[in-house]
Amino acid sequence: MDDASNFLTSAANHRFSDGEDAAAEDEEDEDDLCDVETWETLSKSFREVQSVLDRNRCLIQQVNDNHRSKNPDNLAKNVALICEINGNMSKVVGLYSGLSANLSAAARRKSNIED
Repeated sequence: MDDASNFLTSAANHRFSDGEDAAAEDEEDEDDLCDVETWETLSKSFREVQSVLDRNRCLIQQVNDNHRSKNPDNLAKNVALICEINGNMSKVVGLYSGLSANLSAAARRKSNIED
């Protein structure tokens, strides 16, 4: 994911100079800045989501191990583990909701810049 993020940031920073006037260059700078900020925000959010999903993968493995052991203490621990998994999924939903809002806002800003 970091490679994709770096590529997109690099692409957003890349500028072509074809003799445009200063006002057009300022607009392009503002557009590039918007793109860079958008990609940085999206990349950060995707890293957070991935971190939570990785944690859930570990928790699910632990729940499976506890279940296979059939040890009453381990089975009792699964209640707390499953509650944590559930809470983590709520975090993921919130993060994706934020991603959607950020992406929509970025699209509106870009549309306003182009108008």
